[in-house]
Amino acid sequence: MTRVLVTGAGGPAGVAVIRSLLARDDVQVLAADMDGWASGLYLVDAADRRIVPAGKSAGFVDELIRLCEADGIDVLFSTVDVELPGLAARRDDLLAVGTALAAPSIETLTVCLDKYLLAERCAGSLAVPETRLLNADGVAHDWTFPVIIKPRSGAGSRGVRLIPDRETLESLGTDESILIQENLPGDEFSVDVLAALDGSVIAAVPRSRERVDSGVSIAGRTVKRDELSRTAADVARAIGLTGVANVQLRYSTAGIPALLEVNPRFPGAMPLTIAAGVDMPSLLLDLVTGVGAPATVDFVELANVRFLEDVFLDPSDVLVSENAAHAEGPGEE
Repeated sequence: MTRVLVTGAGGPAGVAVIRSLLARDDVQVLAADMDGWASGLYLVDAADRRIVPAGKSAGFVDELIRLCEADGIDVLFSTVDVELPGLAARRDDLLAVGTALAAPSIETLTVCLDKYLLAERCAGSLAVPETRLLNADGVAHDWTFPVIIKPRSGAGSRGVRLIPDRETLESLGTDESILIQENLPGDEFSVDVLAALDGSVIAAVPRSRERVDSGVSIAGRTVKRDELSRTAADVARAIGLTGVANVQLRYSTAGIPALLEVNPRFPGAMPLTIAAGVDMPSLLLDLVTGVGAPATVDFVELANVRFLEDVFLDPSDVLVSENAAHAEGPGEE
């Protein structure tokens, strides 16, 4: 029996990973979150629920390593952005206590979590919108307006603004933590990508986001468009992806899919990809544990809508935590 710990049990991605792995009879799933009210905690048996420190806290990684050793965890799935760099940097320490981390390398994470580095890495391998820093040279560039400004780091659409003209751009001053980027006018798609441990791409599943609530897709559909799958696979190879990532693409004026950003984690809309035929959490577990996976996995076109689901508990069963009232959001796509 493989023992797996899934963190971020309060987010849609955490719930999706937990449900995927619970469907297997050769896996025991433990769920963790900083918040005792995290819904995914209550998908597993009471003995398998864990409260952990906030992912941004200084002691988080040490506590996770201690917990993995105490619980005999074979594989750790983190579904929270802020947890990933610290855990990936301590991958060898996790292995020393017998735990494999099911996440991209620290090098890949570093590139993905800095949108400027990401654009530089992928330019030349695929279509990338013109991207400059918000400095004197960037502002002086011969832009076609409107343009987009966004933080170099951060998840979701926080801090993204449409700048209509040069006067407005020049009024912003300079700040190299901010990017100026060409505005792509076409439709946007998310592509869930699974890459094997040797970097070969097993699956790239494009999907639309038909309805979004608080940054989370609540209705969408998978679509078979070869150019989207090919472009996302090119991104995965350019960044050295191993594991799962979500690649966001938008069509340019020339009708070519171009890179917006990469979320190097499980997305909140993962249930749609799983239902369409690519169970990425389960496939990744097999890769990490050495079972292996098919060279390629195909998918079908499928649509989904989401609704709230209640889990009813005796109040005494709710875990008590000293952490903040709400866990850090993973910037769910």
